[in-house]
Amino acid sequence: MEVTSDQLDTNSVDLTKTQFIKKNTKIAIIGAGFGGLATAIQLLKRGIKDFVILEKATDVGGTWRENQYPGAACDVQSHMYSLSFAPKSDWTKRYAEAPEIFQYIQDLIQEYDLKKFIQFDTEVISTRFDEQAHTWEISIKNQSALHSQFLIFASGPLHIPQIPNIKGIEKFKGEVFHSSSWNHAYDLNGKRVASIGTGGSAIQYIPEIAPKTKQLYVFQRTAAWVIPRDERAYNALDKKLFAQYDWFRKLHRARLYWSNESRVVPIVKPQMMRLGQKLAEAFIRFQVKDKEIAKKLTPDYTMGCKRILVSNRYFPTFNRKNVELVTDSIQEITENAIVTKDGQVREIDCLIYGTGFITDPRIYLKDFKCYGENGIELKEAWKEGAESYYGISTKGFPNLFQLLGPNTVLGHNSVIFMIESQVNYILQLIEAVEKSKTKAIVVKDVVQEEFNRKIQEKFAGTVWQSGCVSWYQQEGGKNFSLWPSYTWKYWLETKNANLADYRFLN
Repeated sequence: MEVTSDQLDTNSVDLTKTQFIKKNTKIAIIGAGFGGLATAIQLLKRGIKDFVILEKATDVGGTWRENQYPGAACDVQSHMYSLSFAPKSDWTKRYAEAPEIFQYIQDLIQEYDLKKFIQFDTEVISTRFDEQAHTWEISIKNQSALHSQFLIFASGPLHIPQIPNIKGIEKFKGEVFHSSSWNHAYDLNGKRVASIGTGGSAIQYIPEIAPKTKQLYVFQRTAAWVIPRDERAYNALDKKLFAQYDWFRKLHRARLYWSNESRVVPIVKPQMMRLGQKLAEAFIRFQVKDKEIAKKLTPDYTMGCKRILVSNRYFPTFNRKNVELVTDSIQEITENAIVTKDGQVREIDCLIYGTGFITDPRIYLKDFKCYGENGIELKEAWKEGAESYYGISTKGFPNLFQLLGPNTVLGHNSVIFMIESQVNYILQLIEAVEKSKTKAIVVKDVVQEEFNRKIQEKFAGTVWQSGCVSWYQQEGGKNFSLWPSYTWKYWLETKNANLADYRFLN
């Protein structure tokens, strides 16, 4: 079956409200975040227009559409957390805040006229590979199915909120929300607020809301390593030079890249990380006046084992009289209070979850079915742990590609760099199918298995496997999330796809 594109008439409709519905396309992309949009732009640069982006929400942006909590910002420098082929010369600060990143994404949509390729309010509920036609059948909620030759997962690894199961939460009569769905209509001024979690989102919004609240209780299960942040703004001269001299902007980006890349060294050599840890401990003692609180805020695991966070304002927040750090575990929640295991009752008006996201794809894909060759379901294929080839291709799933798949998230540099490498690799595979006049391509089983054996070997002796439990790992300790080496090595290994690693299907 040959898949061809429907004609699109988009001249007189608001595509965010009135949807065009495609039934057949060459390439279907799930998700309109950085990954989906980067793929779309590169397709257009190659003159390929027979594709569609399927987005479950009513706007683009992914993570940066959802996470609009107070203080939301990126912990990767702005000139690195942007597409190399779509640069922005006038970033406000070295570390951009969420609204500016979201606006950058909106500007990409306008510059490349991408909205006509996006179907909003389109939630994919299952996908199935047709072994006779060599196409993907994509089932969509409340719509007819879409068929595509190639399918790209660009939904990202951090999009399903982690909501803890706390006894009595259903009884609570106050306001409750997760950081990724912040209720901006709720006024925190003068309120008694409990924040559960001390991860990447929490350390950003806690300093923002503390001055407003009557009382803020920060419930910490595990302390986080937080290091200083370079908050410098770019001045007018910087922006002028970036805009006028592209080589100057590229040089700045390169310097940021290599400084980030150097962070791998202490990760693979924990003895070096322990030296940095001493400085981080001194940073906590310097910023927190109360010695007992400083001690509670100091992690008991090697720095880097869990995600290292960056903030200049988080620790000083605990010097405020209206902020209490609570390290006793929660026993239950009542109609208006949190009760801890020590029996103490703290009355609250609002509960905020700063508990991050579900990261194990076997769990966050629980309501999504993906069937490959011989009817195998993706979660079943991953029952012993999520694995793929360079985080892109998965054995048994022809013409299915993923962005930021297993073992390609980073703990030291910009994932945008990884996304760009993966998009380049995927387009090579698609072009290979076209040139070979075949219909599908799938990674060989033995190639994927050998690749993952080597990947897991590389984690041995790193700080990531130094004893703590992190979101990088599945139950049992296997690290399924991170790339365990330099990103330049990933770029080098994926720069030119080795087609001998794949089977072609007719």
